[in-house]
Formats: sequence, C-alpha cells, structure tokens
Amino acid sequence: MKVHKTEFPGLLIIEPDVFNDARGYFFESYNKLKYSNNNIVYEPVQDNESSSSKGVIRGLHYQEEPFAQAKLIRVIEGRIYDVALDLRNGSPTFGRWFGLIIDSEKKLQFLIPKGFAHGLSVLSERAIVLYKCDNIYSTAHERGINAMDPALGINWMVEKGSEIMSPKDIAQPLLKDMISNFTYTL
Repeated sequence: MKVHKTEFPGLLIIEPDVFNDARGYFFESYNKLKYSNNNIVYEPVQDNESSSSKGVIRGLHYQEEPFAQAKLIRVIEGRIYDVALDLRNGSPTFGRWFGLIIDSEKKLQFLIPKGFAHGLSVLSERAIVLYKCDNIYSTAHERGINAMDPALGINWMVEKGSEIMSPKDIAQPLLKDMISNFTYTL
C-alpha cells in the first residue's frame, strides 16, 4: 500500500497493492495494521454504497460534531470525480477543495478526514461507490454546501445542463453562509 499526501493536511490518496492474474484481481481495501504502520488512525464502523448514472452530482455532504465522519472512498464500478472541501476553522486550506478522478480500474482510494465536505460526480455511464465511514450516520447532524456555489468554482466535469442533482442538494447553502463547528488540529 502506498500513501500519497496532498497539500491538504490529513487528506490522503491510498494506492492499494493490487494482484492481477488470469482469474481477475485481489486487493485489501482496508487493513487496520497497514494503516497503523503508515501513521493513519482510522477505524471504520459503517459502510455506505451508492449507485448513480452519468451526470449525477452528489454533495457536498458532511456531518457536524459529534457525528463528524472521516470517509474512505473507493469505486467498485465505473469512474467518478471526487471532491473534498476543507471546512476546518484555522486550517491553512479552509474553504479550498481538492478533487481527483477515482475509477474501478486503478482502485485508488480517497481518505477524507473529519472536517471536510464530500461530493462526487459520475463520469462513466454508471458508478458504484463505497464509502467506509468512521462514525455512524445521524440525520440530525447532516449538513451540506451547495456543490454549484460559484465561489468554489468546482468543475464537476459534467456537461453543463446535464447535471442531475437531488432537490435537497440544490437547496444547500453557499459556503459563505455556512457556520463550521470544525477546528483544525493536526
């Protein structure tokens, strides 16, 4: 397993060791000991899976404390553009976002720490995405930022006018109207 740091403290790209042969492939999608050996403290307690069609934009979602979630994102089928937005007060990257393409072929994973909002867009005809979370879901603590906030300037890599978003995501506030209860600590 290789761990790639980003310029965002705590935001990591995980490159698992994938073993391919005539039968297919095998890899460990999570190994607590390997994470520990790489100084990553992360213990998932809930798995979520979504299936979406091309042009779908999900997010930007997060949960407030005490139900904040770190998420390990991987694509089981298809290809997505995955985005993490830093909401940690005092962070050198507060209000900035980082995005990368994740697909089922390369098997990269994105470890998004607590204090980030998460969103994705589907670039393939269909994508199945697994979210491994380190805290349980809480309806009362779920929040969001409008993925189309012009101040963020995120290019979701979806043809303009063909975006598919839930009414709930469209109604999310802009970043400037959000009050964060996250504090940067590393």
